[in-house]
Amino acid sequence: MESYLVDTLGRQLRDLRISVTDRCNFRCTYCMPREIFGSDFPYLERNQIMSFDEIDRLVSIFVSLGVRKVRLTGGEPLLRRNLHELVSMLALRPVEIAMTTNGVLLPRYAPSLSAAGLDRITVSLDAIDEATFASITDSGHTVAAVMAGIEAAESVGLGPIKINTVVKRNSNEEEILDLVERFSNRDIAIRFIEYMDVGTTNGWSLDEVVSAEEIRDMFNDLQPLIPKNESDVAKRYRLPNGSEIGLITSVTEPFCGNCTRARLSADGRLFTCLFSNKGLDLLTPLRAGNSDQEIASLIKSNWSHREDRYSEIRSESSDAMNRVEMSYIGG
Repeated sequence: MESYLVDTLGRQLRDLRISVTDRCNFRCTYCMPREIFGSDFPYLERNQIMSFDEIDRLVSIFVSLGVRKVRLTGGEPLLRRNLHELVSMLALRPVEIAMTTNGVLLPRYAPSLSAAGLDRITVSLDAIDEATFASITDSGHTVAAVMAGIEAAESVGLGPIKINTVVKRNSNEEEILDLVERFSNRDIAIRFIEYMDVGTTNGWSLDEVVSAEEIRDMFNDLQPLIPKNESDVAKRYRLPNGSEIGLITSVTEPFCGNCTRARLSADGRLFTCLFSNKGLDLLTPLRAGNSDQEIASLIKSNWSHREDRYSEIRSESSDAMNRVEMSYIGG
């Protein structure tokens, strides 16, 4: 019988998110605001970032501890050169391989990623109105470029594709129904994410959160939502026309009790919560020659002592907590 690594609350380690770079070609206001992440921002140096061989070795150790799903993130993961080579290495492991991307580089890279063994793509898209999109992403890229990326991913079988939309009050809440309508005739599920207080640079305020209840009400006023079984994160609903939406509700309806995720930053630090302020350095012992068993012991000790449930105790937590930035840890 397979044994699983569990934390203090009985949560298994099943999912691993790996940031392959801390750089991005967008400057989304809720993640990497340009006034902070400008040309002089101290990004990681190349020698600080995990090599593909180092990532693959760590994944093999995590797989031995029960991980069955790996998601490649960033920053923007497609900025990492020759990413398909990493995918081809990970494809030899007994894991599902997914990736979250802003999509604009997919026309160039989707074919090689699919051929290498990538299973699924999630695309971040916060608006389909070009002006709203430009205001949020502050990047010079367009909705049309993202749509071309989605079509490229569909054409090589990287689906079913999911769309992630971070909803922020007075920014893009009016895009919600339009986004669903835009993809209603395609095998694409949209997941609306409550604006979260990840990091310390985005000026987060609870007043800017559009709650899951508000989003449900938007749909129910027009057509009833039909609840489906919940996934590991999203509360899923079906519309009468067969379209699916998901709600990721970490602010107003926390799901900490079901969290099975660990995160690796691009410089090899293990984080057990998206809202963490410190991570366990695995890259240093890896490069120092520690054995797989020794590194596995570090991971076991870290996870078995895990008691994170930030979203459930948010109201009791200090606003001054120095949380790690989303662009560093991955979403």
